[in-house]
Amino acid sequence: MIMAQHISSHHRHPMTALSSIMALQRLTFRLRQTVTHVRSLHTSGCTQQQEAVAVESQPEPFSVFRTQENDPGCQTEKHIGQHYTLPSAHINTLFPHGLPWRFKQRVKTFNEACMMVRQPALEVISYLKKTDFSKPALRYLFYGPKGTGKTMSLCHTVHFCYTQGWLVLHVPDAHLWVKNCKELLPSSYNSSRFDQPLQAAEWLRNFRITSEQFLSKIKTKQRYVWTKRESTEEGSPLGQLVDQGISRVKCSSDVVGAVMKELRLQSGQPESNFHLAVAVDGVNALWGRSTIMKQDKSAMDPGELTLVYNLRKLMQNDWIGGAIITALSQTGSLYTPKSVYLPQELLGERGFDYMDPFIPASVSNYSEKEFESCCLYYMDRHWLQHPQSQTEEGKKEIIFLSNRNPRMLERICAFL
Repeated sequence: MIMAQHISSHHRHPMTALSSIMALQRLTFRLRQTVTHVRSLHTSGCTQQQEAVAVESQPEPFSVFRTQENDPGCQTEKHIGQHYTLPSAHINTLFPHGLPWRFKQRVKTFNEACMMVRQPALEVISYLKKTDFSKPALRYLFYGPKGTGKTMSLCHTVHFCYTQGWLVLHVPDAHLWVKNCKELLPSSYNSSRFDQPLQAAEWLRNFRITSEQFLSKIKTKQRYVWTKRESTEEGSPLGQLVDQGISRVKCSSDVVGAVMKELRLQSGQPESNFHLAVAVDGVNALWGRSTIMKQDKSAMDPGELTLVYNLRKLMQNDWIGGAIITALSQTGSLYTPKSVYLPQELLGERGFDYMDPFIPASVSNYSEKEFESCCLYYMDRHWLQHPQSQTEEGKKEIIFLSNRNPRMLERICAFL
């Protein structure tokens, strides 16, 4: 067994080494998937008819912690616990600003972007496959204790939408809109609200990268006046509207609102020919407390911020042709205990009533199978190198220290 070569035999009893080898053999047998060589009759996707090819061929490289199925739409429960590779083109286009900082650092270190297939994401993806685009958009909510992988489950689901040709409107860090604002200006459109031009312009730049293929096809349904000399005429490409906010930062917050309005009105319409996936991480920040202070030193309500006001409107399921996919975040819940994680605790009464009804998806710590797969992947990438960490006793100690929590496991393994 190749896997047995990773187990150090120094300073251990022979029976301990033998038991470790046998454990890995049992794991390999449990995780082994049958590989069938097939040729597709049609090239439109994995759901088309396939026929077996009765010819001998070289077997694909096999590993118990990886899967060759890199299309989220084709992944099933048999792939749970295995890692699939995200193409670099998808990373650059879909996630210019949407991946967690620690995951991006891991991509640089491992020289590849691998994401584990987990049950919560597969559950939501299965619902999205059955979406009735003629009905109001359904809301999905990932929740769970801190560090369990809510953001990664959201990203996995967003990747599915992207591969299916949906237009993705991604807000990866809603909590940043309600704290530490670098520049705050009174809204030129509504005197009771405040603009955040720098955050708005940055979001528009990333949105342009993500939705490049749609910007020339979607036309505005109304005329927008920005100044006495500048306006966006009805029937203009959506890209022109986006460029207006990027080049004229002062009106960028209102441009974000206009973009969200156009997408909300046109999604699912026969002449539009696109489906909209609204993905928001840290959605509870939209109804939480803010650290931004007014001139009179009173706290700013998130609803008084133009960006939050418009994003809240997009959270309403009064539009068709898409889905609203969200995740809770303890980071985005200011002034609340770190131990709380249930929707009613983080959303609060206002947020819960606003989001209700929604479909919850619980994200928990790794199962035994997921833990073993993660450890094997870290060994393969030489992230986990200490000889004792590859023994049964070492694994039990890692489990005790991390409780199989994905974030804690990654941090512990960084020192091993």
